[in-house]
Amino acid sequence: MPANLFQRAAPVRPGEAVPLLLATAYGFCILFAYYLLRPVRDEIGAADRGNLQFLWTAVFFVMLLAVPLYSAAVSRWPRAVFIPLANRFFAVNLIGFYAALTLLPQSARPWIDRIFYVWTSVFALFVVTVFWGFIVDLFRDEQGKRLFGFIAVGSSLGAVVGSASTAALASQLPVFLLLLLAVPPLEGACWLARALDRRAAHAPETLNREPEPRIGGSAWSGIVPVLRDPALRNIALWILLMTFASTILYFVQSHLLGEAISDRALRRAFLARIDLAVNAVTIVTQAFFTAHILARLGIGLTLALLPAVAALGFLALGAAPTVVTLSALMIVRVLYDSSRHALAKPAREVLFTRVSREQRYKSKAFIDAAVYRGGDLVSGWLYAGFAALGLAAGAIALLAVPVAVVWGLLGWRLGRSTAPAHD
Repeated sequence: MPANLFQRAAPVRPGEAVPLLLATAYGFCILFAYYLLRPVRDEIGAADRGNLQFLWTAVFFVMLLAVPLYSAAVSRWPRAVFIPLANRFFAVNLIGFYAALTLLPQSARPWIDRIFYVWTSVFALFVVTVFWGFIVDLFRDEQGKRLFGFIAVGSSLGAVVGSASTAALASQLPVFLLLLLAVPPLEGACWLARALDRRAAHAPETLNREPEPRIGGSAWSGIVPVLRDPALRNIALWILLMTFASTILYFVQSHLLGEAISDRALRRAFLARIDLAVNAVTIVTQAFFTAHILARLGIGLTLALLPAVAALGFLALGAAPTVVTLSALMIVRVLYDSSRHALAKPAREVLFTRVSREQRYKSKAFIDAAVYRGGDLVSGWLYAGFAALGLAAGAIALLAVPVAVVWGLLGWRLGRSTAPAHD
């Protein structure tokens, strides 16, 4: 019975079960570490909310610096070296933050908090980008359609366990110790990455063996293809439009929630119910439906589903009567976030199995990190500009509908225009 359930959740073929489970465990470790830290970051943001836009700006510029540094490591070392190196770099940073928080005077705390907020925002995208860059380098295009949904389950479970652990320990442990608790899962991710690389070397019929000792190129050679290659440019544009929709939804949510519920405890409870529902729907979808949806609809239509949900959601939030706005908000958030994690994320990662190895690591890092955070930054200021012009949250939501339609058409086109690469 368990074997049949596993086969339904992950349509594996001979030789794929062990690497699939290793990859899923790797994703679990990465998101477990991040979700231990995320409440610490978000509390800093709430306390320093007057400077939040400036912190977002700092995140973007740090990303612009971090991407070429990572690309330089990719150029110099094989993946079995630079992937553990990236994860251990962040683990050492956490130990450094712990030392700063315990040894420096209390007067330094505000600036340590701000630096940690920026660092965590960079960490959140970077370790996930490194993880998926490795996964799309290991698994082939056809395997990605079948297996990436299940691999994403590990990430979702890591997020749930990390959040639950912080919720349980936050009142029992000093906040400094939460930083140290995130170090072991990052080290576990390093060992899992090495195990996957060794398995690829010994079973190239199942996984992609690394074809050369290092990728080569320069620290900047991943950025130029994004500007010149139509497929990569469209992927970057798809990500940019996704960040626009996500940021507008986040700001509309904050506005509607602030107006409808004045008690902060009740607000946290409402948001917790949304997160619980999102995680439940996401995990069930990833485990049992993602592979079948990708196989039946294809990459293009699957990528178009999230924009369709966003367009309908913005219409609902813009037109819903005040008395049902919060109900509409909960439904939209659950459908949008679960579709983003369970369907759009695996589908867009399959696209990177169709590009060259250098683009999988370097161009992907630029798109997932710098373009993503740049989209957050621009979209946040756009919302602030619309609000300054006197537009209500519902009106801004309606303005986002045509953008979501264009986003959906682009996703459909991406699925049709990209073809598997042979390198």
